[in-house]
Amino acid sequence: MGLKRTDEFRADAVRIALTSGLTRKQVASDLGVGLSTLNKWVTAHRDTDVVSDKDLDLARENERRRRENRILKEERDILKKATAFFASQKP
Repeated sequence: MGLKRTDEFRADAVRIALTSGLTRKQVASDLGVGLSTLNKWVTAHRDTDVVSDKDLDLARENERRRRENRILKEERDILKKATAFFASQKP
């Protein structure tokens, strides 16, 4: 006998999936549901008011900042390696 998920649980799961910045796989795992189940819930709730426009805007901005942060870290790592390389070269 499977666990019956409440509408509130489903709505919360969709909200987390769309705004947390975590992958859907991570969210599904954290909530103890299958990835395909979570994807079905997101599809079913996509056009509802389960996530406000403000929350979606914040989630998009957070994602943009995470991407920017990842790029900056990669650039910093490259500069560190270049600095170490040039420091090891004897004149």
